[in-house]
Amino acid sequence: MARYAAWSRRLIGLTVMLASAAYIAGAGAQTPASPPDFSSNGVGWDGSDDGFDFFLPVPGEQTPVTTDPKYPYVSNSIARRTGKQANYHISDVSDPNIKQWAKDIMKKDNDEVLAGKVPFKPAQSCIPWGVPSLAQAGGPFFFVQSPKVVLMMQEGDRFARHIWMNVPHSKTIKPSYYGESVGHYEGGTLVIDTIGISTKAYVDFFRTPHTDQLHVVERWRLIDGGNRLAMHFTVDDPGTFNRPWQGTITLKRNMTYDEGLGEKICQEALLNPHIFEFDIPVEAKPDF
Repeated sequence: MARYAAWSRRLIGLTVMLASAAYIAGAGAQTPASPPDFSSNGVGWDGSDDGFDFFLPVPGEQTPVTTDPKYPYVSNSIARRTGKQANYHISDVSDPNIKQWAKDIMKKDNDEVLAGKVPFKPAQSCIPWGVPSLAQAGGPFFFVQSPKVVLMMQEGDRFARHIWMNVPHSKTIKPSYYGESVGHYEGGTLVIDTIGISTKAYVDFFRTPHTDQLHVVERWRLIDGGNRLAMHFTVDDPGTFNRPWQGTITLKRNMTYDEGLGEKICQEALLNPHIFEFDIPVEAKPDF
């Protein structure tokens, strides 16, 4: 009987040890994955060759604004490959998801471009792009990641977009081109929530306007073995669109930029301060 009791105690002890080991292993398996490394030793992320200036639709969801089928868009890269004449973006204002006030603005812009006017793009005037339109800027993009803030920079304009990590939105937000972005990681995905985007910024390359109700949620993650950076986003602006819509865009790793962000100053780099009929902001006096 004593021998049986001792054997039972040993069996219970072994069972507890095995259960503890299983619990520890399970806890380890459930530990959140490390945040994704978008900085990649200073590497830049470029727009993909398949057309970074279009947001691709998400199957089954409301689609982004797209080009008027009567005026197919031909980028410079497509023109080089095909010999076709390059042109500018003409938006499809028949999209039933766009409210009429926005369609009226877009049609006026379309008519001016078709009449020969060069359409506006932020880079022409050295101002920030906005959200989500920044993702269409082409890059290269560079990331700086820390526990409190993630910086996203585009080489062409040098404006750093700040994503404040693991904090709520401010109670009062002063509108700005990039708005207020707060973020967190969900496993290998960086989730960014942005509001407070200035109505001076456009939603996309089609120069789609928006109201101060614009709310953008982005999800950034590495794909293709870390060689590509994919962004899925949702745009919700009940003042401009009848329904929220979703889109995606993919950037590719470009090792040409493995030495980091180079120096480029927009205003001084442009010889004509009034290029393409759009003024470049100029300070009345030096700030130094």
